[in-house]
Amino acid sequence: MAVKLRLVRMGKKKQPTYRVVAAESRRARSGAFLEIVGTYQPRGISTAEPEMVLKIDNDKVLHWLQHGAQPTERVAKLLKVSGALEAFEASKVTQ
Repeated sequence: MAVKLRLVRMGKKKQPTYRVVAAESRRARSGAFLEIVGTYQPRGISTAEPEMVLKIDNDKVLHWLQHGAQPTERVAKLLKVSGALEAFEASKVTQ
């Protein structure tokens, strides 16, 4: 079973919100997933706060990466922002 960390689109039309999930690679984009590991709002919460909002559970992400999950290109960039990718690289060096 090949597991990927990828985005699942949620939200209203023209107001996207994404979940960062661990899912089997053969499942549909918005299909079944194994676990939610975070959320990502590229447009912010409201017009008063237009900056992106990123909430990642680094412990869950680290667990999935250590068990062979591959992040997609966009999720890898988000994990780099959250610091989870650096923690994973550091854990690989110490092993």
